[in-house]
Amino acid sequence: MFQAECVTAFARTWVVRGFAPTTVRGYASLLARVLGRFDCPVWEVVAEDVDEMLHALAVAGLAPGTRRQYLQMLRAFHGFVAARYASQVRVRFGVSIGDGGLDRFNHVRHVGDDSQTGPPPSAERLKDFFAFTRARVGVATQYRVMARDYTLLRTPYHSALRVSELVRLDLCDVHQGLGPSGKLHVRFGKAANTSGPRPRWTPMLDGLDLILAWYLADVRPLFPPSAALFCNDDGQALKPGTVRDRMARLLDVEGRGWDERFTPHALRRACATHQYERGMDLIAVQQLLGHRHIASTMSYVKPSQTFVEDAWRRATDSAVRALAG
Repeated sequence: MFQAECVTAFARTWVVRGFAPTTVRGYASLLARVLGRFDCPVWEVVAEDVDEMLHALAVAGLAPGTRRQYLQMLRAFHGFVAARYASQVRVRFGVSIGDGGLDRFNHVRHVGDDSQTGPPPSAERLKDFFAFTRARVGVATQYRVMARDYTLLRTPYHSALRVSELVRLDLCDVHQGLGPSGKLHVRFGKAANTSGPRPRWTPMLDGLDLILAWYLADVRPLFPPSAALFCNDDGQALKPGTVRDRMARLLDVEGRGWDERFTPHALRRACATHQYERGMDLIAVQQLLGHRHIASTMSYVKPSQTFVEDAWRRATDSAVRALAG
């Protein structure tokens, strides 16, 4: 079958581009599942076919992120066939490759589409939340779980990690001797458009190195031995949904109003915003977040309403001191 030949050629490009064997196997499995959703080759897929696939995935309970992966893989494979085999498809099957049924109407919403557009939690709000969480560590019935959750939630705020990156950290990824305060090796940085994981190094800011040192020495040994930095009672790495659930429960117990609740992703946005407000260069914030484009970084940084006045005051004070000699 001609499409099978195209699939083989597409998979070969992943190997040539240097993707890890595990990544290649994962992509091959995903592509097989995607194509298995259609009763026709990819060059005959129309918008209604894509709509039906997305509807079936939603009914099956697949998360928006998973449905988005299906769409991204379909788009990537369709683009590959169109770029390399359009003329052969036209000669063999008498079909001109169109858009593959992918349009703006069957776009799966991103987590950020429904997130708040205003500023993330303030530094004062997070200070209160973490103080509340730290206080619970000492009185919790399950000390190790509460101590793990405290460290787990402090980490994205002081390193700007995504939840998907946070749960894939291993013990070997904590390098306390690198740089002034140590670094985390994010080996599974978020990919885009099937480009493969984008690893990066991120510093442990604002005392995160001390928190992780305490966690590694006193808390992690209380869990079963395994590679995962943050694990469950069986030693298995936590799932992203577990992290969100743990935070939601803590916020429930804290008892603040709905306007003062936030998500783990908001901690990443807060890290970017608060570091920028403290004077970190926007390019440095971009590197911290692991963004390829500065426009993505700018959408994360939401300074407070007094940011301009505070910046003006700092600049004025600096100029006065310089004139005063």
